[in-house]
Amino acid sequence: MTDPVQTPIGVEPIGAEPIGAEPIGVAVLGMGNVGAEVVRILTDNAADIQARVGAPVVVRGVAVRDLTVPREGVDPALLTDDAAALVTRADIDIVVELIGGIDLPRTLIRQALEAGKSVVTANKALMAAHSGELSDAAARNRVDLYFEAAVAGAIPVIRPLTQSLAGDSVNRVAGIVNGTTNYILSEMAETGADYSDVLAEAGRLGYAEADPTADVEGYDAASKAAILASIAFHSRVTADDVYREGITKITPADLAAAAKFDCTVKLLAICERLNDGGTESISARVYPALIPLEHPLATVNGAFNAVVVESENAGRLMFYGQGAGGAPTAAAVMGDLVMAARNRVYSGRGPLESTYASLPIASIDDVQTRYYVAMKVADRPGVLAQVAGEFALNGVSIAAMRQEGAGDEARLTIVTHRAADRAQSETVAALEQMDTVIKVSSVLRMEGTNE
Repeated sequence: MTDPVQTPIGVEPIGAEPIGAEPIGVAVLGMGNVGAEVVRILTDNAADIQARVGAPVVVRGVAVRDLTVPREGVDPALLTDDAAALVTRADIDIVVELIGGIDLPRTLIRQALEAGKSVVTANKALMAAHSGELSDAAARNRVDLYFEAAVAGAIPVIRPLTQSLAGDSVNRVAGIVNGTTNYILSEMAETGADYSDVLAEAGRLGYAEADPTADVEGYDAASKAAILASIAFHSRVTADDVYREGITKITPADLAAAAKFDCTVKLLAICERLNDGGTESISARVYPALIPLEHPLATVNGAFNAVVVESENAGRLMFYGQGAGGAPTAAAVMGDLVMAARNRVYSGRGPLESTYASLPIASIDDVQTRYYVAMKVADRPGVLAQVAGEFALNGVSIAAMRQEGAGDEARLTIVTHRAADRAQSETVAALEQMDTVIKVSSVLRMEGTNE
């Protein structure tokens, strides 16, 4: 038996005709904000979707946890609390997983793939942890596995990496991929409010979850960074491979100091191809960083996301838009769903996972970074020389230094040139032991410059 015709997503094989007008059956797992929007779009736009796919796309089942909860706009006959039975039903062609979490979705997606169903998911935590296993199952059963909505909501990032830049070499992917943290940092910069106050306001506005840990500690962004790095560099990268820091220690003083250096602070996800004397590796990291005000990411505020891709031939590309929310995320899910349905109609398949490079993951210690260091120091002669000497001992060059205040309020801020992160962190550790340094109050990295 030969494989079906391999064709890029959304492109019909030359001379192909639909294999039939039989409806494409869809199972939706989960009826939260995104799931409800997907069902609504499939219902309201049925005629347009049929025209684009070449066959009707029909919701044949919706799995929910509680059948007693009213689901407006959904035929009760479609509802089931037996997701495992739904994903293997003979009348289901595509499964849309919108449950969240890892263990249950992993099991259900595996069952669906093994049963020959294509799968669309928005589950970044699952894909960051188990993309290899699930991609292998999809390839083995000659079906599609799509997850555009797992990164940056409605912003198309994964498809450009897998298709538009398939003939190019990507060197770096960096961006703001978490709307909650971007809202918090934007508000702190604009109003001067404390982190805790802005977090509370974000919760009231619906930007922050009741438990915001995944967002503010960088776990959500780390999952997305793992997905982007895997695709961009043709290597399997998991969330555990991503160096991670959150924003909970950022203060209004940090943002005010950043402004004096013509910078702002953003939580960045950075995926980078490193080359050390011909030996390539991958750096995947998430942390709050100073970026210059003229950098394109500096103007991305509120709950919006943006991703900048840098490649050998295409140069710098920027993708910007709403990174979360029911309708934006559903739009990304629908894009994948239409492509998967078209592949079913025309006997095609989308791009398979590419891991041919298998590049190793670089330690954060070996990554070249710049540091911003703020400290309270003793107000006496020779302090600046002693502090500068400690940087020099570790081979770290100082790019800028600013001293403010006097007496007990003497504050020193330093921005370094690039050096190995290990050398930078060892310098900070040494500063904390100096009797002339009362307290190292803040340490942040700087990105978006070539110095």
